[in-house]
Amino acid sequence: MIISFDLDDTIIPGIKTFATEEHNFLQRIAGIEKIRLGTIKLFQELRLQGHSIYIYTTSFRPILKTKFTFYTYGIPVDKVINQKCHDEELKENKGRCSKFLPAFGIDLHVDDSPGLKIEGEKFNFKTIIIKEADKNWTQTILENLAKIKAPSIYSQQQK
Repeated sequence: MIISFDLDDTIIPGIKTFATEEHNFLQRIAGIEKIRLGTIKLFQELRLQGHSIYIYTTSFRPILKTKFTFYTYGIPVDKVINQKCHDEELKENKGRCSKFLPAFGIDLHVDDSPGLKIEGEKFNFKTIIIKEADKNWTQTILENLAKIKAPSIYSQQQK
């Protein structure tokens, strides 16, 4: 499964604040952004489960810098989709929604925006919305992922 993550206020603190992973001397010198506490273990667990990890952000952060950020934490990502990539892929439809997972083959997106959940329902893609105060956010993701991977008997009978 391909799982994508939003950056601002989901993985990287911005307006919303949350505890972050340890930020070493080299990361500070290189201007590497802090990432949410638990991200390293979560990404490692997702890799062990065989998932690919993408970053899908509405920011214009350079792709290589974003990849480098995660690499410095020991958790390389498979692909980065920034606003420029989004706009180029969706062309005249770029304003229809803030993120459009099907265009990039993404199965599930993790974000902090309740509006993205609405877009997911409208355009038929799966989301997990994380709240700022959720101290067990990684467990929230893993539990929801398990439900998605093992649909209920009822939904299987309807197919």
